Amino acid sequence: MWLWMTLASALMLGIYDVFKKQALKNNGVLWVLLAATALSTLFLSPFLSAGSPQDHVRIVLKAVLVTISWVSGLIGLKLLPITTVSTLKASRPFFVVLFSIVLFGERLNVWQWAGVAFALLALTLLSGVSKKEGFAFSKSKGIAAMAVSILAGVASALYDKHIISGMEPLFLQSWGNFYITVLLVICVLVKALHDKENRERFKWDWMLVVIAVFITGADMLYFFALKQEGALLSVISLIRRCSVVVTFVLGAIVFKESKVKEKAVDLAILMAGMGLLLYGSSL
Repeated sequence: MWLWMTLASALMLGIYDVFKKQALKNNGVLWVLLAATALSTLFLSPFLSAGSPQDHVRIVLKAVLVTISWVSGLIGLKLLPITTVSTLKASRPFFVVLFSIVLFGERLNVWQWAGVAFALLALTLLSGVSKKEGFAFSKSKGIAAMAVSILAGVASALYDKHIISGMEPLFLQSWGNFYITVLLVICVLVKALHDKENRERFKWDWMLVVIAVFITGADMLYFFALKQEGALLSVISLIRRCSVVVTFVLGAIVFKESKVKEKAVDLAILMAGMGLLLYGSSL
């Protein structure tokens, strides 16, 4: 059951990313995130129940990681083509492996090293395509923002498995959204006070409701899948990254971006690398 939940979550997450890109046409990064997260918190408000102080501290830490990942990721989405962003986001399992090597001294087998090689090849090719579009990986603010988003997202995913065992999924999701909303309100206020002359005004957009519905559903399925007995975080993370295929295809159709065929090859190589990592991890 957790496998099907994860697949459904990946589909909703892919559609969510496309709508999110569309919403950025009418509002700034922080306003889009704040409105969507506040609406999601409203949807989940019936599940806000009492919990221990330790639980709330854990969820606040989770909220900080998610907020960093979301804000930096949306900045990257605004500055970069969605097809580039979706390909970069597919590299998250690759960075999980790197952290495992650096932090925990894990040794890779032949299949896992092959997966790492495929991922490096895909990212190198994507860097070349990006130069043709007018921005370099080493100098692009959008690429830097996506790097922060991916690293924070990896930390958040590893942390999820640690805290979900002692919490109910809806308790974690509802309070997590609440604390993220609070953090985003603080971000909006700090930005407004810091830059009064260029203060962004919020414009109501029904696309924000659609975004909130999809991210609420995607996260709910993800947390329930993670809670299932026998659920494997490595498999769940990889399947969730398959959402980038949905984002890539829909983004290419909706936004009519350039170099789509070359990026599709890069994405295919990257997904093949993720498959090799998964296969190597199952041996």
